[in-house]
Amino acid sequence: MESVLVEVDGVTVRPAQGDSLLAAVRLAGVELPTLCHDDRLTPAGSCRACLVRSGGDIVAACVSPAVDGAVVEVAAGELQALRREAVQVIVAALPPRALDGGVDGRELARVCHEMGIAPQTAQGHGGRGRDDSHPYVHLDRDLCIACGRCVRMCNEVQGTFALTLTGRGADTVVAPGTGGPWAESDCVACGGCVDTCPTGALTEPGLPLGGPAAAERTVTTCGYCGVGCSLEVLTRDDQVAAVLPDHNGPVNRGHACVKGRFAHGFLGSPERLTRPLLRRDGRLEPVTWKEALEYIARGLRDAVAAGGPDAVAAISSARATNEENYLAQKFMRVAIGTNNIDNCSRLCHAPSSAGLIAAFGLSGGTDTFDDVETADCLLVVGANPVEAHPVVGARLLQKVLRGTRLIVADPRTVGLARYADVHLRPRPGTNVALFHGLAHTLWAEGLADEEFLRRRADGLPELLDLLTGYPPDRVEALTGVPAEDLVAVARLYGRAERPAIIYGLGVTEHLHGTDGVRALANLAILRGAVGTERGFGINPLRGQNNVQGASDMGALPDILPGYGKVTDPLARARAEHVWGAPVPTRPGMRIPEMFAAARAGTLKALWIMGEDVCATDPDGTRVAEALDACSLVVCQELFLSQTAQRAHVVLPVASWLEKDGTFVNFDRRFQRVRPALTPPGEAKTDFAIVHAMASALDVDLGCRTPAEALAECGRVAPLFAGVSHERLDREGAVAWPCPDSDCPGEAKLYKERFATPDGRAKLAACPYLPPGESPDDHYPVILVTGRRWAHYNSGGMTRRTDNIRLDGTDRLDVHPADAARYGLRDGHPVTVESRRGRATLTVKLSDEMVPGQVFCAFHFPSSGVNILTSAHADTITSCPEYKVTAVRLAPVPGTAAKRSQ
Repeated sequence: MESVLVEVDGVTVRPAQGDSLLAAVRLAGVELPTLCHDDRLTPAGSCRACLVRSGGDIVAACVSPAVDGAVVEVAAGELQALRREAVQVIVAALPPRALDGGVDGRELARVCHEMGIAPQTAQGHGGRGRDDSHPYVHLDRDLCIACGRCVRMCNEVQGTFALTLTGRGADTVVAPGTGGPWAESDCVACGGCVDTCPTGALTEPGLPLGGPAAAERTVTTCGYCGVGCSLEVLTRDDQVAAVLPDHNGPVNRGHACVKGRFAHGFLGSPERLTRPLLRRDGRLEPVTWKEALEYIARGLRDAVAAGGPDAVAAISSARATNEENYLAQKFMRVAIGTNNIDNCSRLCHAPSSAGLIAAFGLSGGTDTFDDVETADCLLVVGANPVEAHPVVGARLLQKVLRGTRLIVADPRTVGLARYADVHLRPRPGTNVALFHGLAHTLWAEGLADEEFLRRRADGLPELLDLLTGYPPDRVEALTGVPAEDLVAVARLYGRAERPAIIYGLGVTEHLHGTDGVRALANLAILRGAVGTERGFGINPLRGQNNVQGASDMGALPDILPGYGKVTDPLARARAEHVWGAPVPTRPGMRIPEMFAAARAGTLKALWIMGEDVCATDPDGTRVAEALDACSLVVCQELFLSQTAQRAHVVLPVASWLEKDGTFVNFDRRFQRVRPALTPPGEAKTDFAIVHAMASALDVDLGCRTPAEALAECGRVAPLFAGVSHERLDREGAVAWPCPDSDCPGEAKLYKERFATPDGRAKLAACPYLPPGESPDDHYPVILVTGRRWAHYNSGGMTRRTDNIRLDGTDRLDVHPADAARYGLRDGHPVTVESRRGRATLTVKLSDEMVPGQVFCAFHFPSSGVNILTSAHADTITSCPEYKVTAVRLAPVPGTAAKRSQ
């Protein structure tokens, strides 16, 4: 980037072209007060606290451009007096408490302390009142200086547009844009307004204005979704005082969502498990670790004796660190002698892994999110990042508001869809037909990159033969998407200079989810938009915090660390050399197969690490039957979940804020996880528990520390050989592949060749096949399940925080026409029944839906949502078909509305 030459009080500096005078002054080592300015926001220049002289004029440095040859005065006494006067005018209208804390107070108090402005300058009497209705954001109107930083933060960073400035003159104050209490507003509690407020008008309850005194600060990676936000955890007396977004975070850049920022109250919940529990006479009772481990060891030995090593299985955790997942899969293969290990990616992104490996060679998105964000056309498919990945959703929305073209394909009007150039609403389960229709038009209108296809891809003749059967009019009949919209989207994507595809579980959680991923990948290949500078490929948004890493570490029945196949002699030999033990040659059982084997009596022992399978897995009644059939179920958990309640042994574990290790986020970045607290009572990290279980079986797994485990993983898996704790502590984040310590990590994949055996991308000619369930006269409505912004997964953590005040019930989103048809009333209970079971939810009338489709989340296990979902699963990976469940609706007796005639 070109720079300009600026002189600041005799010091020559070179700010970038387009920078402000404020940036130039800072380069000269001078700090100016900036009460209306935040570097993340557009400058306002309203407080006049950063006045300087440039070109003979007195100007606000934050809004004045730094031009080549500018001469800037800052230190002159006249300028200092003007800046001091500007701040004094602001302070004079505030009550004295505005300057509480002095140098340790909020920004305004610190500025006054540095300028020598006495506390008695604040002579305002207040009386404008407070709004303490929200659990995480409190408003003291008397301290508001109408700087607008909070409003701009909400608009320009978060993209919620929930705040405004109301009133006139000195009475101007921030307020929710909808009027009424803050808790009833559109605020999504990202905390950005609190973080930017310079006066303390907006605060986090219980947090002193300047932050906790003498607090210890720990930088770690968020343990909620897969975005990988970097957070600064402030602790005092081994308690969390606050969690703040890390301004150096590579993905979040000083931003956060309600979960990472505020939802840490579960740590101190009285329901936290702090001692091992053992089932005796049908009841779980506290025991010592020695008793629990001896019981587990006997049970595992008995299971192996009765049915061989394959009578034991384990479900690892996408909530656990890479090192814990690595150790868990090593335990199963070395200590037990079976490949029966799987993780929850089976339920969400197993089709991504299979589809992306088949198309390109590696199991991960093709580009880093930093690159995706520079695309000029975004195709967002089957994902709702505004709610499920809020920091990503906010960054995408800001790009769209600045002119990036947006296409959304989703049955619902999800958050980004309201800003889309075109919103496609395919019938659930028809993705493959939709993607083939787009591919048909790309080719028919000459928008494919034929040179790229000749040089770098295979399978074009077969695909073109298939695509003759998917013209826009036939695709309209299959999907319900108007042919003209299909053509418009193909042209938008095909004519873009730098298109990118982002997708979520709406693509994968289907009977033909892997085909969906491959058909979607076809678009990037046809366009020549993968591995080139002409686009940013295809990138999945991962759900849980370490769902990418759990699979990277080999916690899969057919895959070793680094995606070597257990059937590959070379991959096995590499692992056997490092581990000093044989690796079983036959792939193990997937999660659904584990449950089936347990019900059949061939699986005797099941070890579940941090997953509430009774609440999150499909056809929950059959899952419970499987657990009841096992002679040993071991569960590691924070709380006594539905799954833990059925276990024989329950082991108390540390949370993500109490662990050491690493996570891998959705765009393949390794990042450090550091313990800010010690686990409560006798709780241990999963890493320590796996070691303890191995010791109880007289097996030494090595890898005494998480750092050693990651280093050993690098010897087994060349993809990760260049990643270490030491390097991450120094550099912050490293993307894989990273084969050696001198490699920077490949943020953008496939620039030279694809990772397939012949180095070429593979187009897929997979025909459209219908979903596993379809509506009929008995079950006429399609249920789609997903997530909401305030909660996470089965809600085990978030329901034990004040997030429950923001979203306290499991509700069913219903189109008003369906509500009238089935006699349902907004806010009243509804019975939802499928071919497998029945659940009771609360009706929420919503124009996001189309008639014939309803939506709910699964954050409240007591509602029984996953009793409804079917055992239909992706034919290639066994990922459940969560997105298509045929149901019928009925009001709970006594609550029916007048039915439409």
